[in-house]
Amino acid sequence: MTALQAVSTWAIPVLLLLVVGVGAVRRVKVYESFVEGAKEGFETAVRIIPFLVAILVAISMLRASGALDLAVRALSPLTDAIGLPAEVLPVALLRPLSGSGTLGLVSELSKTHGPDSFIGLLAATMYGSTETTFYVLAVYFGAVGVVRTRHAVAAGLIGDLTGLGAALLVCRWLFV
Repeated sequence: MTALQAVSTWAIPVLLLLVVGVGAVRRVKVYESFVEGAKEGFETAVRIIPFLVAILVAISMLRASGALDLAVRALSPLTDAIGLPAEVLPVALLRPLSGSGTLGLVSELSKTHGPDSFIGLLAATMYGSTETTFYVLAVYFGAVGVVRTRHAVAAGLIGDLTGLGAALLVCRWLFV
């Protein structure tokens, strides 16, 4: 067993024992604290469920209605002009809403075009360079009860757009 494998195997068990040990030394009721934290986590999950359901319904409606395909066709002249393959555009459009939905699209593109194709590499790079902005905002703001998000949506989408542009530039530079 190499040192890296040993660290990989033992890191989490040692960390857990360390946390419990430090808690015991400081006379913290470790189990009760754990249960209280789990209870708060469950309450938070219940508070954010409506936000998550709304996002999942919106994604399902976009895909089932054909609106996503319509958007891809409408934006294809623009994407062609900047060198973005139209096949990858659904990844860019869906990523701010859903990580798992986007991962499904990236997997589909990798199976269809191959993981080492430009489309496969670009889709994977876009996936890693962007964030599920609306999901994150729904979870974090929903957890603390924030209703007015101010500039968070705009800032998140600007970050996503920057990540998409950088992914396209880097992939064109490295793989074309």
